[in-house]
Amino acid sequence: MSDRLTSYFWNSTALRSRSVSDIVLSGTVDVPQPPARLMADWERDIAETLFLEPGDVEPLPLARARMRWPDHKRCVQAMREWTQALGLKDVLASSDIALMACRGARYHHDGEQYGSAAFCNLFVSEDKGLDVHFPGTGHRIPLARGTVLMFDTAQPHAVIRRDASGFDAEDFAAGRDCSQLFLTWELPIDNADVARALRIAFDIDPSTASRLNDEQVWLDGARASVCPASGRWRAAG
Repeated sequence: MSDRLTSYFWNSTALRSRSVSDIVLSGTVDVPQPPARLMADWERDIAETLFLEPGDVEPLPLARARMRWPDHKRCVQAMREWTQALGLKDVLASSDIALMACRGARYHHDGEQYGSAAFCNLFVSEDKGLDVHFPGTGHRIPLARGTVLMFDTAQPHAVIRRDASGFDAEDFAAGRDCSQLFLTWELPIDNADVARALRIAFDIDPSTASRLNDEQVWLDGARASVCPASGRWRAAG
């Protein structure tokens, strides 16, 4: 499927074309549990500020969390060591970082907003019986504290229940302890080490890229979107 996908992404002031990687790099690093009071504050923010609905993924204030998270630097260092072991040198240090919360996640791709990046995530919540699922590649990765991932933003993915075959909002109904928190970095896809790790090929369709006005993902020569329940590609629109 990835051979039939093309991402058109912003490179400075012009759109550029690239392949979509089917590589998902994952592992586990040793990071301590965040302080109980901080976790409680996060859960309160999720419920009372973000109002997360099933399938939503939203940011939390990272600057405020850093002040009350003694092991934040240890988390960053663990990610730096993991990415360096992948041959990424110190790309993490110059990449944007955010703190995110999700209550599951519908199947989606991020190639229409972050086509110029790869995501690198560190999960800090405990195992709640959820997986990150990449239907196009077959990867299914259990989420627990210390789970780390690196993947192409244009590759469809979701957070679903471990015994489920797709996303169902009922699995994340009110009253269930199913939120996940994670740190995420946006790694530049055109960084030589990132492109090598994900085996990205560039400028595979410059003619189409020159005619577009925004970031898109195409399948078999036409713009495509993802079914939020199954993760299957379908015609956009």
